[in-house]
Amino acid sequence: MSSLLIGTCPGQPVCVAVHTYLFVDGLDVVARSDSRMAGLDPRRLLRPGGPLHPADMPREVEVAAEERPEPGPDRLSIRVRLRGGTVIWSGLLYPGDDGGAVEEVRFRLEQYLGEIERAYADVTADRRGARAWRPVAGDS
Repeated sequence: MSSLLIGTCPGQPVCVAVHTYLFVDGLDVVARSDSRMAGLDPRRLLRPGGPLHPADMPREVEVAAEERPEPGPDRLSIRVRLRGGTVIWSGLLYPGDDGGAVEEVRFRLEQYLGEIERAYADVTADRRGARAWRPVAGDS
């Protein structure tokens, strides 16, 4: 099973726009998939019942958009589905630690939902001014 870690960037002056980082097993899925992309706004991706929340029926979820030189029409999508106590992301294609292509990852439902809820709580606290930008583990 893989693990999910979600980070967020508040936008200006740190970067162009507010966006989400999706780390699977310590690897930034968006950057490794397409370096022109930036994760979508965390309030959009992480909201309760939002696009990253799994359901029995698989669904295509946009997780990133072309960032440079401006937000563009290109999008990065994944397929999210729930099978028992496992969340499955498929339709991926990024290099793993070993250099091989990662096409699918699986998460334990409890860890996955807990991480989405934690990250969303951080985003809503940031919005109220309770916290400043804080990098996720591995950021410098």
